[in-house]
Amino acid sequence: MKFFCCFDGEGTLLARCQTMADVEVLRRLGRPVVKVVEMGPEEAVLCRLTDAPVSAGAYNDEY
Repeated sequence: MKFFCCFDGEGTLLARCQTMADVEVLRRLGRPVVKVVEMGPEEAVLCRLTDAPVSAGAYNDEY
């Protein structure tokens, strides 16, 4: 399963999307999506399991 990170022109994370169709919905809603980056496999798994946009190295299971 792929996830994508959507960023604005300043590099701020706007959203995490599962499909490019989701990204297009954000654009149609007026969100200033400038850059879309596919998450790495480890990030996508964590995003799916925890619903958090973190990398595998940053995951804190004691939180």
